[in-house]
Amino acid sequence: MPASVITPPGSTLHDGVRESCDRIVQLLLLHLQKLVHNRAGSSPGDAAPRPVPFLDALKPHVRDLCVETLRLERKRFLWQHQLLALLAVYSAPNCATDALGFLLTLAQTQEELALATQLHAVLSASLSDLLPATVATCVAQIHAARLPEPQIVQLLRNLASVL
Repeated sequence: MPASVITPPGSTLHDGVRESCDRIVQLLLLHLQKLVHNRAGSSPGDAAPRPVPFLDALKPHVRDLCVETLRLERKRFLWQHQLLALLAVYSAPNCATDALGFLLTLAQTQEELALATQLHAVLSASLSDLLPATVATCVAQIHAARLPEPQIVQLLRNLASVL
């Protein structure tokens, strides 16, 4: 196990500590989920939804979050995937298409590609035309020469695989 901020190299966490940390992260994600899905103002006259500063701060880091999620480390990738889905719903439609596009572009294995299809399944329930919008975003990235050739090849392989 790699060293972290909590444990020095060679040390391991007690199972109880690990379980407690898991529970805390799950509770934090549940709270974020409630904030995202209950964003409407408290009275019918409220027009602007309430902001979620944590998610606002994460918006510029969607690609980094996708890269970390694709590392498939322990339970961490499950939390990151859930966080990615909440961020995508919160900042839809651009963040949703960006997140799905990054996962489709960066996935190297079938297990990693499954994360993209799972994200699509979660998001398509609340976002219509997500896949066409994602493909349009990816095509725009290609036309703007923002993707290196190996990533274009991987993106096309992954799209062919999921379609």
